Amino acid sequence: MNHKTFRGKITAKGIEISVISDGADDDYISLTDIAKYKNSDDPYIVINNWTRLRNTIEYLGLWEKLSNKNFNPIEFDRFLSESGANTFTLSPSKWVGSTGAIGVSVKTGRGGGIYAHKDIAFKFAAWISAEFELYVIRDYQRLKNDESSRISMEWNVKRILSKINYRIHTDAVKDNLIPLEISAAQRSFIYANEADLLNVALFGMTAAEWREINRDKDGNIRDHATIEQLLVLANLENINALYIAKGIPQSERVTELNCIAREQLSKMLRNKNADILKSLREKNEN
Repeated sequence: MNHKTFRGKITAKGIEISVISDGADDDYISLTDIAKYKNSDDPYIVINNWTRLRNTIEYLGLWEKLSNKNFNPIEFDRFLSESGANTFTLSPSKWVGSTGAIGVSVKTGRGGGIYAHKDIAFKFAAWISAEFELYVIRDYQRLKNDESSRISMEWNVKRILSKINYRIHTDAVKDNLIPLEISAAQRSFIYANEADLLNVALFGMTAAEWREINRDKDGNIRDHATIEQLLVLANLENINALYIAKGIPQSERVTELNCIAREQLSKMLRNKNADILKSLREKNEN
């Protein structure tokens, strides 16, 4: 089971429901919170009553077959054949432990409870109440729209930051590297040459080399950069402007900038607390 992180809360009919993510596109919603709409004192009874139903087992099994290559169909068939008997019980823990299911997750510790992939969570909410299901879906979509807008804004801010620093960089090139009497074509070549120095230091290739191996993509190498890369790029542009002003040769600058880029990216990827998106999410949650 992948590590899952808190993403946010949705509200349906006055019930707060936690949403967590596995880091990909799949969100998991708290069945424990959903069940509180029907039984706030003991939501686990509601969940266990639902998981023991034959229709529920059939649905969970189909979902796993479509989504989980490691799903154990033998245990699934056993549960299916036993369902319907008055003595039959099936808890989420037993379901996950026996079948290797990934659509349901039993989370312990702070914020613990029973979570399920959004497909399954919506199915559970519908079993509790069709009206309640609609409220859950509506507010979940609101959460996703808010998140999409926030990520888009963060990306644009980082892109703007990169452009501002690039202006600082080009001014340094103009003031220190471009002779007074050259043609416009020669001037453009010097600017492009310094821009590609940064591309090589950060991405390991020039803009032309990137276009050659990415002919199917729109935009340029920087348009397809990660937020971490854009942040490092902004730093490199400032540092390179200082190096240019000090008269450091280009061959020395590219080596030093590449070391800085690798060190900064390594720290960002190794230390999740430095991840920009995660930090902003945590601030919003608090």
